[in-house]
Amino acid sequence: MAVMTQGPPQGRPLLNRRLAGFGTTIFAEMSALAVRTGAINLGQGFPDTDGPEEVREAAVRALRAGHGNQYPPGPGVPELRTAITAHQQRRYDLAYDPDTEVLVTAGATEAIAASLLALLEPGDEVVALEPYYDSYAACIAMAGATRVPVTLHPEPSTGAFRLDLDELRAAVTPRTRLLLLNTPHNPTGTVLTREELGAIAELACERDLLVVTDEVYEHLVFEGEHLPLAGFPGMRERTVTISSAGKTYSFTGWKIGWITASPELVSAVRAAKQYLTYVSGGPLQYAVAEALRLPDSFFEGLRADLRAKRDLLCDGLAEAGFAVYRPAGTYFVTTDIRPLDSRGDGIAFCRALPERCGVVGVPNAVFYDHRDQGAPFVRFTFCKRTEVLEEAVSRLKGL
Repeated sequence: MAVMTQGPPQGRPLLNRRLAGFGTTIFAEMSALAVRTGAINLGQGFPDTDGPEEVREAAVRALRAGHGNQYPPGPGVPELRTAITAHQQRRYDLAYDPDTEVLVTAGATEAIAASLLALLEPGDEVVALEPYYDSYAACIAMAGATRVPVTLHPEPSTGAFRLDLDELRAAVTPRTRLLLLNTPHNPTGTVLTREELGAIAELACERDLLVVTDEVYEHLVFEGEHLPLAGFPGMRERTVTISSAGKTYSFTGWKIGWITASPELVSAVRAAKQYLTYVSGGPLQYAVAEALRLPDSFFEGLRADLRAKRDLLCDGLAEAGFAVYRPAGTYFVTTDIRPLDSRGDGIAFCRALPERCGVVGVPNAVFYDHRDQGAPFVRFTFCKRTEVLEEAVSRLKGL
């Protein structure tokens, strides 16, 4: 009698062809490298301390009181939805209905996935700023749409990356369904200006485009100001605005995000979201509702702390020999390695860096379709304790 062996079915690859180009994320690879080598991890963007104690205690109270321990409402607990609308009104003078124009998600990543799965069909084109957060590409692929990148260009003279509005306009075709924007922008730290956002709004209205905006770094702006695109003329009814608690309150593991949009857009996104996680983080939603009501002094203190850490790391990287693009927002800094490595191969540089000096960064090339455009750039994060950044700077100077 023949012995049957266990193994995968033969023939077609197991992985959906739409995801064939997506392996393990660079964050997992570089974080594992940091653990293996004992290096300081300035690659993945998570803080090394928890956020405000009163917010953590609010989560404990909710757990003990039984608030959210069972399935919360599909759109999110009413307390959080109300806090989100109050935040948008107070910060940006944007009025939303907590019952019909807010949807709580499992972090901003699920909000992006649900939005793109809901609003796109095969054959649609999505214009996205390049470099881009890696989940954008995967979510567009899962929706069967086509990604059309518009590259942010480095300006060594200003130490910033800039959007070419003519290139953005030229990227829009009759097949374009949606613009996917991220401001403040990860990984470059660019904060789109009022003029740039105004031009984007005019383009979206002129070409009847939907817009999904990832604004998770909204409170981490050091130069300029954060302006939600939904506040520009003609944009409220065509914009899905995404944010989350992780980056602002330093509880990245809680994965509490949200969207604000018109009732029609929220209904569409919820139709997809309900079949992803359905609901999540019930007790944590109550805590985030309290976090959103923290006084302005909290946000001012957060920015001051991160601005000082930004300057510490940027100055140290410059002294170590990197060309530095000092970010106007987020908690990431992009560097050009070519003054240290004429080959300009950021991926090879990052893989060797932990052994060379005990620090981990992330190569920006993985965030580009045009890999050659991002090849010499490496991203470091400064959302770490000051003493950790000081030690990292000391090690980097050994390069």
